[in-house]
Amino acid sequence: MERDLSGSAVFHLAFPVLDMAQAKEFYGDRLGCEVGRESKSALILNLYGNQLVAHLAKDISPQRGVYPRHFGLVFETLEDWEALVERMRSQEIPFYDKPRRRFTGDWLEHYTVFIADPFDNLMEFKFYCNAEAVFGSRGDSRIGDRTLDNQH
Repeated sequence: MERDLSGSAVFHLAFPVLDMAQAKEFYGDRLGCEVGRESKSALILNLYGNQLVAHLAKDISPQRGVYPRHFGLVFETLEDWEALVERMRSQEIPFYDKPRRRFTGDWLEHYTVFIADPFDNLMEFKFYCNAEAVFGSRGDSRIGDRTLDNQH
C-alpha cells in the first residue's frame, strides 16, 4: 500500500557555514530567522516554522549558478513573499537574482527571488499565483530557469 506523503510536517535542512557568528548575524539578524539552540559547531534556525541547521565546515566549494543546489520556501500569499523581499532590501541583502515574475499570464505564473548567504549557500523564495502549480501537472516539463546556470 502506497503511503500518502502530503501531510503536514516541519522541513529540516542542514547546510555548511564557515563562521558561526557570521551565520547567526546573517540568518538571525538580517534574514529574521528565530535563533534556537547553538554550539561552537552548529546553529538551529527557525525559518517560517522550518528547521535549518548551520553546521561549521572547514571549507565550502561554491557552485556556479543556482543548479543543481539551492533551497528556499514557497509562500502561500504574495503579501508574505513581498514582505520578505522588502526585509531583504531593508537589510541590504544583495539579490543573487533580483525579484521577478515568471510565466506571466500562464498557469505556472510565479514570483521568485534568489539570494546567497555569506558562504555561497543559495536560496530561492517563491509565490505561485496558482497554488496547484506548486506540485503541478505531470504533463508540463517546465522546471527551473537555465539562464541562471553559471552565474556569478
